[in-house]
Amino acid sequence: MTIEPRKMVKIHYTLKDEQGTVIDTSEGKEPLEYMQGTGALIPGLEKELEGKNKGDKFSAEVEPALAYGERDENLVQEVERSQFDGVTDIQVGQKFQASTATGPILVTVTKITDDKVTVDANHELAGKKLFFDVEVVDIRDATEEDLAPFMSQGCGSGCSSCGGCSGCSGSCS
Repeated sequence: MTIEPRKMVKIHYTLKDEQGTVIDTSEGKEPLEYMQGTGALIPGLEKELEGKNKGDKFSAEVEPALAYGERDENLVQEVERSQFDGVTDIQVGQKFQASTATGPILVTVTKITDDKVTVDANHELAGKKLFFDVEVVDIRDATEEDLAPFMSQGCGSGCSSCGGCSGCSGSCS
């Protein structure tokens, strides 16, 4: 069986940065299971998996644009410390959920002064090329249960992520 949209896929993976430092891995754990063509993985890795078969092992380099995007310095902002109501101990590296006009986002504290806090809403891997070692552990047809969330709500990522309603059988609404 080949990896294509609407197939349930299990993979083992190791993710490294350009220096070869392991960022994440499934080794020693259960394999990661996802549905191909629904945007569950970063686009570059999902593209590399397309057409692979059970047992295939490969390495892939994924450019930032097909991973977590390029860094956007507009997402780094200095805010008044008073906006951290009820938080007495703010540390560099700490993550907070911030409310925005478009909904909640996760920000990371990057700098602290007496009255200002600098936060960064970029994903921590934004702007970085990613290196994957992948093994395809299993591929199967999606069941009605697997497809149910897509049938009622669409893909959640827009029609382009799954190839349209024929790709995931969702409503694309």
